[in-house]
Amino acid sequence: MATKTKMLSLIALMAALANILSIPPIAVPIAPRLTVHFTQLPIFVAGILAGPFGGLITGAVGALYMSLFVAQIPFIIGGLAILGLATGIFGKRFRPFLAGVLAWLVQAPYVAVTDYLWFTISLQRAPQEAWAIVVPIMVTLTVEAVISSALAEVIVRYLRRTKIVEQVSAR
Repeated sequence: MATKTKMLSLIALMAALANILSIPPIAVPIAPRLTVHFTQLPIFVAGILAGPFGGLITGAVGALYMSLFVAQIPFIIGGLAILGLATGIFGKRFRPFLAGVLAWLVQAPYVAVTDYLWFTISLQRAPQEAWAIVVPIMVTLTVEAVISSALAEVIVRYLRRTKIVEQVSAR
């Protein structure tokens, strides 16, 4: 998959899939008060296969539904764009699992700060109350990133081995 058309098709497919996977009913219960969604998974796959720019576009476009309709937090678009960009950068040097986890570590401070500001400034919550909301969100997102990174490892390996898709960006 080396042509621009194939790259754009991959990015569009992964962005659409990220939006679909952010719909609340499409979540898996992990523990009594913890459900995870897999919005990060197609962003990881796109970043790894299409490179940093492809990951950035996939993250930004793939965050639209969640940002506008589910969580209604506009900063999600920037956060998932950062996630895709970082995955593309790390995907050039590391296996998909590690690229995804490292990308989450890059995105995490952005998420913590913007969510905290959203709850304190926009929703006028007390700082302690805001942190009581943000910390569980961060835990859930960490679990999602680890699970999605593990799944990306399997999916990318399969796609490359079967030659369904090859590396899009130049290494």
